[in-house]
Amino acid sequence: MMRRIVFAGAALLALAATTSARADVQIGTAGPITGSNATFGVQLKEGAEQAVADINAKGGVLGQKLVLNIGDDACDPKQAVSVANEFASKKVVFVAGHFCSSSSIPASKVYADEGILQITPASTNPKFTDEGSWNTFRTCGRDDQQGAVAGAYIAKEYKGQKVAILHDNSAYGKGLADETKKALNKAGMMEALYSAYTPGEKDYSAIVSRLKQAGVNLIYIGGYQTEIGLIKRQATQQGLNATVMGGDALVTTEYWQITGDTGEGTLMTFPSDPRIRPTAAAVVKEFKDKGIDPEGYVLYTYAAVQVWAEAAAKAGTTDPKKVAAMLKSGGPWDSVLGKIGYDKKGDILDSDYTMYIWHKGSYSQM
Repeated sequence: MMRRIVFAGAALLALAATTSARADVQIGTAGPITGSNATFGVQLKEGAEQAVADINAKGGVLGQKLVLNIGDDACDPKQAVSVANEFASKKVVFVAGHFCSSSSIPASKVYADEGILQITPASTNPKFTDEGSWNTFRTCGRDDQQGAVAGAYIAKEYKGQKVAILHDNSAYGKGLADETKKALNKAGMMEALYSAYTPGEKDYSAIVSRLKQAGVNLIYIGGYQTEIGLIKRQATQQGLNATVMGGDALVTTEYWQITGDTGEGTLMTFPSDPRIRPTAAAVVKEFKDKGIDPEGYVLYTYAAVQVWAEAAAKAGTTDPKKVAAMLKSGGPWDSVLGKIGYDKKGDILDSDYTMYIWHKGSYSQM
């Protein structure tokens, strides 16, 4: 009888060890699932979900299945910190997020303390990595890169004309506006008006009146699609037909839903369209077969999960610090975006911001 008990005990221990070895790996994605920027939260969610499904279909990471946790920060810094703490309590080892820089930056501090690796698909403020820790990475570019493209374009195409620069005082909006202003001024052109506006309002007639009085030809706006759309629509309604230019926050059809035909000719900066890259063809088909257009940051989120999984496999562990070290030393990594390599701060080695234009309800590269 004793011998049977010993064998039974050994069998249970072996089973427990096997179960432990095959335990699920908890990862997360976080963004504005609710609120005025929820369209981008959906992009992050769809990208992460498809990446997890594809990775699990191939056996997971190191033989372990991935479990995706979704966090809603509503682009609010305090809520982002709460999401980060919740992820830590669930033993999440990696987060593909957040969307807003104002959320990613404070959340990254929690993740660093809790030993969680973070790759943002969309937060472009330079401070995220410049002031980040071992755990901060992106699959997108930075505002100083994006602003340089916007500023150079304005200086060339609107030389001798009047340009206004607006921002919403957010980490993203002001950061991008300031970088664009810096590039514009460096090119020898000064703005006619530099001003902030309050996000969340419905009536921007006061700022539009100032723009009209200044006689501006182009309005560069650092902010998000809702307010930019309202400003553009109200400007046209007041007889101000100046061109509006924004950044990567305009890569959503929600912008046109707000502006209608008044959005015609709006300019924006974004990297070359990831949906038409050969490396994304198979995944884009998966999305389209589901009726999903992987616009904006869908593929950037997919790539974040993808490169993390590749680095974990190469490192032979999901230990966040070891995977972080591998991301920087073991690349470049294959992804739907193409090859991704990282510098010592966690920024991508190559960015290719270019100019887009809105025309008849959709945007395309110029």
